[in-house]
Amino acid sequence: MARQSALKHASQKKRGAAETPDTRASKATHLAPGLDRLIHERMRLGIVSALAANDSMTFNDLKNLMNTTDGNLSVHARKLEDGGYIGCTKSFEGRLPKTEYKLTVAGRRALESYLSHMETIIQQMRKS
Repeated sequence: MARQSALKHASQKKRGAAETPDTRASKATHLAPGLDRLIHERMRLGIVSALAANDSMTFNDLKNLMNTTDGNLSVHARKLEDGGYIGCTKSFEGRLPKTEYKLTVAGRRALESYLSHMETIIQQMRKS
Protein backbone atom coordinates (compact mmCIF):
# COMPACT_ATOMS: atom_id res chain seq x y z
CA MET A 1 0.00 0.00 0.00
CA ALA A 2 2.79 2.43 0.90
CA ARG A 3 4.56 1.53 -2.35
CA GLN A 4 1.45 2.35 -4.37
CA SER A 5 1.12 5.67 -2.58
CA ALA A 6 4.77 6.50 -3.26
CA LEU A 7 4.40 5.56 -6.94
CA LYS A 8 1.28 7.68 -7.26
CA HIS A 9 3.04 10.61 -5.59
CA ALA A 10 6.06 10.23 -7.90
CA SER A 11 3.89 10.09 -11.01
CA GLN A 12 1.95 13.17 -9.89
CA LYS A 13 5.20 14.98 -9.31
CA LYS A 14 6.33 14.19 -12.88
CA ARG A 15 3.05 15.25 -14.47
CA GLY A 16 2.40 18.24 -12.26
CA ALA A 17 -0.61 18.71 -10.00
CA ALA A 18 -2.80 20.18 -12.76
CA GLU A 19 -2.77 16.95 -14.75
CA THR A 20 -3.79 14.37 -12.18
CA PRO A 21 -6.78 12.14 -12.94
CA ASP A 22 -8.52 13.54 -9.85
CA THR A 23 -8.11 17.09 -11.13
CA ARG A 24 -9.40 16.11 -14.58
CA ALA A 25 -12.42 14.38 -13.04
CA SER A 26 -13.11 17.45 -10.93
CA LYS A 27 -13.06 19.70 -14.00
CA ALA A 28 -15.31 17.33 -15.93
CA THR A 29 -17.74 17.19 -13.01
CA HIS A 30 -17.73 20.97 -12.85
CA LEU A 31 -18.62 21.23 -16.55
CA ALA A 32 -21.02 18.27 -16.64
CA PRO A 33 -24.00 19.63 -14.65
CA GLY A 34 -25.33 21.28 -17.83
CA LEU A 35 -25.58 17.96 -19.66
CA ASP A 36 -29.07 16.96 -20.71
CA ARG A 37 -29.66 13.83 -18.60
CA LEU A 38 -32.48 12.71 -20.88
CA ILE A 39 -30.07 12.38 -23.81
CA HIS A 40 -26.92 11.54 -21.85
CA GLU A 41 -27.96 7.94 -21.15
CA ARG A 42 -26.24 5.65 -23.67
CA MET A 43 -29.32 4.04 -25.21
CA ARG A 44 -31.23 7.31 -25.54
CA LEU A 45 -28.21 9.07 -27.06
CA GLY A 46 -28.00 6.24 -29.59
CA ILE A 47 -31.68 6.54 -30.48
CA VAL A 48 -31.55 10.32 -30.89
CA SER A 49 -28.32 10.10 -32.92
CA ALA A 50 -29.75 7.43 -35.21
CA LEU A 51 -32.88 9.49 -35.78
CA ALA A 52 -30.78 12.60 -36.47
CA ALA A 53 -29.02 10.70 -39.26
CA ASN A 54 -32.28 9.33 -40.75
CA ASP A 55 -35.62 10.89 -41.61
CA SER A 56 -37.37 8.18 -39.63
CA MET A 57 -36.77 4.66 -38.34
CA THR A 58 -39.05 1.80 -37.44
CA PHE A 59 -39.03 0.18 -34.03
CA ASN A 60 -37.40 -2.95 -35.48
CA ASP A 61 -34.74 -0.95 -37.31
CA LEU A 62 -33.82 0.88 -34.09
CA LYS A 63 -33.91 -2.34 -32.08
CA ASN A 64 -31.51 -4.04 -34.50
CA LEU A 65 -29.23 -1.02 -34.74
CA MET A 66 -29.05 -0.60 -30.97
CA ASN A 67 -28.78 -4.36 -30.42
CA THR A 68 -31.31 -4.28 -27.61
CA THR A 69 -34.55 -5.90 -26.50
CA ASP A 70 -38.09 -4.79 -27.26
CA GLY A 71 -38.67 -3.80 -23.65
CA ASN A 72 -35.45 -1.80 -23.30
CA LEU A 73 -36.01 0.13 -26.51
CA SER A 74 -39.63 0.72 -25.63
CA VAL A 75 -38.80 2.22 -22.22
CA HIS A 76 -36.12 4.55 -23.57
CA ALA A 77 -38.15 5.60 -26.61
CA ARG A 78 -41.09 6.42 -24.33
CA LYS A 79 -38.89 8.65 -22.16
CA LEU A 80 -37.67 10.51 -25.24
CA GLU A 81 -41.22 10.79 -26.53
CA ASP A 82 -42.47 12.10 -23.17
CA GLY A 83 -39.64 14.64 -23.23
CA GLY A 84 -40.74 15.84 -26.67
CA TYR A 85 -37.49 14.76 -28.35
CA ILE A 86 -38.99 12.13 -30.66
CA GLY A 87 -42.37 11.56 -32.25
CA CYS A 88 -44.00 8.18 -32.62
CA THR A 89 -46.46 7.09 -35.31
CA LYS A 90 -48.25 3.76 -35.08
CA SER A 91 -49.89 2.18 -38.08
CA PHE A 92 -50.51 -1.16 -39.72
CA GLU A 93 -48.97 -2.70 -42.81
CA GLY A 94 -51.55 -5.29 -43.65
CA ARG A 95 -52.19 -6.93 -40.30
CA LEU A 96 -48.76 -6.17 -38.86
CA PRO A 97 -48.30 -3.20 -36.51
CA LYS A 98 -45.64 -0.68 -37.52
CA THR A 99 -44.15 1.84 -35.11
CA GLU A 100 -42.09 4.61 -36.63
CA TYR A 101 -40.02 7.25 -34.85
CA LYS A 102 -38.85 10.69 -35.96
CA LEU A 103 -36.67 13.27 -34.27
CA THR A 104 -38.60 16.44 -33.39
CA VAL A 105 -37.30 19.97 -33.77
CA ALA A 106 -36.87 20.11 -29.98
CA GLY A 107 -34.98 16.81 -30.12
CA ARG A 108 -32.60 18.08 -32.79
CA ARG A 109 -31.98 21.25 -30.79
CA ALA A 110 -31.37 19.23 -27.64
CA LEU A 111 -28.91 16.95 -29.45
CA GLU A 112 -27.03 19.92 -30.92
CA SER A 113 -26.84 21.53 -27.49
CA TYR A 114 -25.67 18.27 -25.92
CA LEU A 115 -22.94 17.81 -28.55
CA SER A 116 -21.80 21.40 -28.13
CA HIS A 117 -21.57 20.92 -24.38
CA MET A 118 -19.58 17.70 -24.83
CA GLU A 119 -17.19 19.46 -27.24
CA THR A 120 -16.61 22.14 -24.61
CA ILE A 121 -15.81 19.51 -21.99
CA ILE A 122 -13.40 17.75 -24.37
CA GLN A 123 -11.64 21.03 -25.18
CA GLN A 124 -11.31 21.88 -21.49
CA MET A 125 -9.90 18.44 -20.74
CA ARG A 126 -7.33 18.74 -23.55
CA LYS A 127 -6.16 22.11 -22.24
CA SER A 128 -5.34 20.50 -18.89
